[in-house]
Amino acid sequence: MARSLTAALAVVLAMVGVAEAIPRPGEPRTHPGGIPAEPSYVKKVEPAIVGLRVRADETAPSSIRLGSRRFGSGVIFDRDGYALTVSYILLDALTIEATLRGGRTVPARLVGLDLESGLGVVGLEGLRPWPAAALGQSHDAARGMLTGTVGVDEDNELVYVTGSVQSIRRFSGFWEYMLERALLIAPASSSWGGSAVVDTAGSVIGIASLRIGEAPSVNLAIPIETFVPVKDELIAAGRVVSRRPRPWLGLYTAAPTGGVVVEGVAPVGPAATADFRKGDRIVSVNGVTVDSQEHFYEVLWRGQAGDVVRIAVQRGEALHVIAVASIDRYRLLRAPPR
Repeated sequence: MARSLTAALAVVLAMVGVAEAIPRPGEPRTHPGGIPAEPSYVKKVEPAIVGLRVRADETAPSSIRLGSRRFGSGVIFDRDGYALTVSYILLDALTIEATLRGGRTVPARLVGLDLESGLGVVGLEGLRPWPAAALGQSHDAARGMLTGTVGVDEDNELVYVTGSVQSIRRFSGFWEYMLERALLIAPASSSWGGSAVVDTAGSVIGIASLRIGEAPSVNLAIPIETFVPVKDELIAAGRVVSRRPRPWLGLYTAAPTGGVVVEGVAPVGPAATADFRKGDRIVSVNGVTVDSQEHFYEVLWRGQAGDVVRIAVQRGEALHVIAVASIDRYRLLRAPPR
């Protein structure tokens, strides 16, 4: 069976993913075998689904954990050939190849990254117009709402799962990542990274990003509302320029009940040279007491990239204040060619 990718990354765990979520060879596929006819939502979105094969810079920090050869799904959302996917497969991309339904391949280019949401845009090269999926909305989504998750595997086999919304909630990850509103979809797709999450009309309401938990797992889906308001900026500038750059430390945290503790640091980043130790309990940020991972991010992100952040940690019986000069993490990545 072909290998699939998703993930975490060293610098970029900061940005994206969870290594244990990577699909392994031998995992069963959930695709149409034995089903007599594709659901209508699949037929509606399938022409816009592409497979994205990425070769990244082998020397880039993101390749430490993600590897330099990556694969994921994408969905064309614009007839000019722009496709939406997850950001982690695109980090430090040197070349991108898109495989269309039917098997034809075309070159693609990195257009934009939104590391705050975890999404990225590529542009397909070739004749226009391209088949484009309809972008819907998830504002009315509720627990139990019927969904479809549609993507492809590395053999260009269509992979789709009919599921439902299990919950809608805030989600935080250890790599300095948080979504104020995330969709949790079950059952999980075996080919989730960049797959389109659609409603029963076939309109895209989210992009599947991660698989969470032990079997039976769920997919974390990034709501389409995080993308639509900024898509023109991503296409024009390569990132969301209207948003103040967040301070980034490269600090990995865990969230036990009633607190937040240091789990590790990114190999490249400000925290790597600071005096953090695994197990340090974070007490405050810039003098503001924090009691959860979500609260830690809320306080950290009140500033901007370049600020010196003072983090108080409890280590044994002692309290230590660690000053870290934050950075704009986009500067660690290859910029999308303009």
